[in-house]
Amino acid sequence: MKKSSLLAVFAITSLSVWSQSHYNHKEAFAPLFYPSGGNEYRSASGEPGPKYWQNRADYNITSTLDTTGHTVTAKVEITYTNNSPDNLKFLWLQTDQNNYRKDSRATATTTAAGGRWANAMFTEGDVIKSVTIDEGAKKYSPQYSTTDTRTQVWLNSPLKAAGGKLKLTIEYKFTVPEYGSDRMGRLNTKNGWIYEIAQWFPRMAVYDDIQGWNLLPYLGQGEFYLEYGDISFSVTAPANMIVVGSGELLNPAECFTPEEAKRYAAARLSDKTVMIRSAEEIGKGGISSKKGTTTWKFKILNTRDVAWGASNAFILDGAKIDLPSGKKSMALSAYPVESVGTDGWQRSTEMVKGSIEFYSKNLFEFPYPAATNVAGIVGGMEYPGIVFCSYKSRGNGLWGVTDHEFGHTWFPMIVGSNERKYAWMDEGFNTFINDLSSAAFNNGEFKKHSYFDNPAAEQTVKSVFNDKGDILLTAPDVVQQANLGNTAYFKPSLMLHALRNSVLGKERFDAAFREYISRWAFKHPTPWDFFRTMENVGGEDLAWFWRGWVFNNWKIDQSVQSVKYKNSVPANGAVITIENLEQQPMPATVLVKESNGKQQTTQLPVEIWQRGGTYTFEVPTTTQITEVTIDPEKKMFDWDRSNNTWTGQ
Repeated sequence: MKKSSLLAVFAITSLSVWSQSHYNHKEAFAPLFYPSGGNEYRSASGEPGPKYWQNRADYNITSTLDTTGHTVTAKVEITYTNNSPDNLKFLWLQTDQNNYRKDSRATATTTAAGGRWANAMFTEGDVIKSVTIDEGAKKYSPQYSTTDTRTQVWLNSPLKAAGGKLKLTIEYKFTVPEYGSDRMGRLNTKNGWIYEIAQWFPRMAVYDDIQGWNLLPYLGQGEFYLEYGDISFSVTAPANMIVVGSGELLNPAECFTPEEAKRYAAARLSDKTVMIRSAEEIGKGGISSKKGTTTWKFKILNTRDVAWGASNAFILDGAKIDLPSGKKSMALSAYPVESVGTDGWQRSTEMVKGSIEFYSKNLFEFPYPAATNVAGIVGGMEYPGIVFCSYKSRGNGLWGVTDHEFGHTWFPMIVGSNERKYAWMDEGFNTFINDLSSAAFNNGEFKKHSYFDNPAAEQTVKSVFNDKGDILLTAPDVVQQANLGNTAYFKPSLMLHALRNSVLGKERFDAAFREYISRWAFKHPTPWDFFRTMENVGGEDLAWFWRGWVFNNWKIDQSVQSVKYKNSVPANGAVITIENLEQQPMPATVLVKESNGKQQTTQLPVEIWQRGGTYTFEVPTTTQITEVTIDPEKKMFDWDRSNNTWTGQ
């Protein structure tokens, strides 16, 4: 899809958000939906096209943590491959630590508003020491400039299309903010600082077939869009600290004492949690007694990012993760003594294992050698193979945040959608799959109340479908902070439940959803690729569905208008008329109860609303009808349930 097409979508959206709430069947079922057809890059069926391409970024990073000044000094070597059909005269990188400068755009736009993304203290951001380009025989220091969280590097000669490659080396330094927009930072515990380090190296911006360079600034609320590649990185830290990071720890024998290394190896093979470093050992021996520095080395393949945590306060435990293919991964949890308690972090590894195994079995196999949960100042944030969760979490809260952050492995770590633009495609999809995993974990120990059995269901509908809410197709940084929970998380999750339960059915939905993940694993789908896949695999034209749920705040309000007997005799059968009072059409389920105890249910497809807002159908009856109820199982997110039932009174 071309950039002009995407702009057209937003223009259409802005006009339709405020459409009349009464039902207009011509608008709901308008024949034109897709702004452009398929092409050689993206098929009309929702698959990557025969000439689909994406660029590649491989990283090798060496870094040192200075706990005295709370700084990270590093060098990153980026091997960048231009698979696009364009010669590139310059490169763009994301330098996210500049978000924490006092003069950043994020500071200007979030500090006064307060909330999760605001920072009261500032750093100097990414302090770049040098930039070097290596193109085989040519090595030079290029011209570069930084604008907020983006750095542009000009090349002496264009990087050739269809496979051109170069190495970009950047030496830099930054101060770790104490509170980094709830995505990174450091926490002071009684046994020492916990560092959670992310967005910590200059990363290549995505150059794609949709708009070329993707250059939305990092402001805090909008998340990330990154290229895939292999990443090797090392962290040199005081030897009495434990470092955990994305991917596989390559040198455990060099990092742990022999006894701890033995436990680490045992944890890899254990179905039950194995203690690698206990609370009692902190400060009293083992790794705590090591002097000098230790360099921890990690590697992770086919990833878009890496992050790490470090502390001399960590308790560390682990267990084996069983994957469907027979491969094994490892669940790890690093947390301070403050996090231990009733249903505390000592259960984290059990939760990590359960979450990863569920999604691997039902969606797509977990691709990384380890999954690490780190307790610290960050409330909840996801990175490939590692997540940061609040050290205060317990019980249901700990399961919820752990499962949610690791659910992000599938959206957007595996399915690499553009989080800077489409939060609903990662947060919303993830919230949806969290409902399924919570029902399965430990026989539903932390199963969530569904919308349908929630006493606050009516208030939920009024909130989610409010006219003043932001539509799903709103850029995250444009969404009002008060609306983010609904727009990015809850409403898209309800949308997928509605599509699964009421439109496609579980079998067709699950097949299409898994196919979407498989098609776009480690690639960059757009909303249109998702729509096309669900339609082509699911076997339905769903334009009417996407219009209401994604592009508008259309409401659902089905009602029973009237019940009449043929010739006024119940034994002759009844004629029932139902209405669609609001703009969102949906299939209808109607339950009819008779005085003789007989019940019958009629399933009506969405097409009943194609010619207008009322539909009349006949049901065979032998006695008087006592009740007619539309949506008897309350599967619809109906705006007004007071008109769903007719009792003849």
